Amino acid sequence: MLEHFCECYSDLSGPILCPVLGSIIPIFIPNSRIRPIRLIGLCASLITFLYSPVPRIQFDPSTAKSQFVESLRWLPYENINFYLGIDGLSFFFVILTTFLIPICILVGWSGMRSYGKEYITASLIREFLMIAVFRMLDPLLFYVLPESVLIPMFIIIGVWGSRQRKIKAAYQFFLYTLLGSVFMLLAILLILFQTGTADLQISLTTEFSERRQIFLWIASFAAFAVKVPMVPVHIWLPEAHVEAPTAGSVILAGIPSKLGTHGFLRFSIPMFPEATLCSTPFIYTPSAIAIIYTSLTTSRQIDLKKIIAYSSVAHMNLVTIGMFSPNIQGIGGSIPPMLSHGLVPSALFLCVGVLYDRHKTRLVRYYGGLVSTMPNLSTISFSSTLANMSSPGTSSFIGEFPISVGAFQRNSLVATLAALGMILGAAYSLWLYNRVVSGNLKPDFLNKFSDPNGREVSIFIPFLVGVVRMGVHPKVFPDRMHTYVSNLVQHGKLN
Repeated sequence: MLEHFCECYSDLSGPILCPVLGSIIPIFIPNSRIRPIRLIGLCASLITFLYSPVPRIQFDPSTAKSQFVESLRWLPYENINFYLGIDGLSFFFVILTTFLIPICILVGWSGMRSYGKEYITASLIREFLMIAVFRMLDPLLFYVLPESVLIPMFIIIGVWGSRQRKIKAAYQFFLYTLLGSVFMLLAILLILFQTGTADLQISLTTEFSERRQIFLWIASFAAFAVKVPMVPVHIWLPEAHVEAPTAGSVILAGIPSKLGTHGFLRFSIPMFPEATLCSTPFIYTPSAIAIIYTSLTTSRQIDLKKIIAYSSVAHMNLVTIGMFSPNIQGIGGSIPPMLSHGLVPSALFLCVGVLYDRHKTRLVRYYGGLVSTMPNLSTISFSSTLANMSSPGTSSFIGEFPISVGAFQRNSLVATLAALGMILGAAYSLWLYNRVVSGNLKPDFLNKFSDPNGREVSIFIPFLVGVVRMGVHPKVFPDRMHTYVSNLVQHGKLN
């Protein structure tokens, strides 16, 4: 029994088991001892983060196949097993997940005074589910696990949200994403019926008829488009961000939207290449419109969180243009912006959280002249704003430029609209920074100011380092992902 456990606790199952154990231990500790509970949660998340890059030591970037594959018999009479693996696509998403969870625990360190034990447990369960999603090679569990992530997110928004409408926002988030995935379940059942196995790697090599490909692609698109989110099924995201606590907004910006884009790259595009090529105009049109529409909508918002949320939608729709550009530049360029999107909007939400903790308002008109009263926060906000503008030398630039090149090879009009959206993004980012940080103070509304303390500054530092590291030395990403992307383009015949 012990030998079997040690065999399972390997490079992949270790980071999955650690948050599970960390979420179980606090159950046996009284609620009055909140500090040990927080320390257990933080230590479990940090150990998971430190353990997650271990597969890189033996990772072979020359193959597109999943590596370190593990299998645990789950429903043997239905031929459904708990398959785990890692490749050039999932490797960095796992690291991003394990990076954000300790940050979220630190952000809620003093703010989550009520139900602190439940918050730690929900955070660690959420981490376990998201790591399992990115490493899952079983189609059925590939549906079950992303939907399971909705439960802890629903609880975090509904219980620790900041306003009276938090329950409505939680239900909107839950129902939008769950209902969109019902079609995905039908598609997976049809795939299991045809292939006779629950191994995703076998399903990827299965030939589907053109008509069946189109049906299965539309079913999977309905699930993943809501999670990205694409316009017009994006309404849940701004409301969820506004009502969620700061830690909830950080993880909401960092991971759930990647479940949609990861699903496209893992499931829809490689499994249904002919349907993907046929649907490219169908993706290009709403994505290009969404970039312009959400960029213009952003400049009309008065709530700081809504501004960042709509900006997030614009960036993710640019990613969808890259994913469905059938060339290496487009698909390969779409992956770094997904990772960058886990850092930049999260840092901006943290800046808003610092302001809200002190002044209990997120309305733009109440702020101004913060550079003279909160210089450290102003500097951090400026760095995050540059990254949000996709300035050269930041993490956003290294992906959005190749996306533009890849889209131009396919459709010059779409590439032009995407570039226009990037210009609008720079415009509203500078407008927001100027309104909040520059100008005159407004003592009639706010008269007590305090710069971020040491704990808050230490939370910002990893984000800033990650943004600059990705922007200045991005070579590590194509080194790990190039083989997977090349295989996706050539094997899927996306050219």
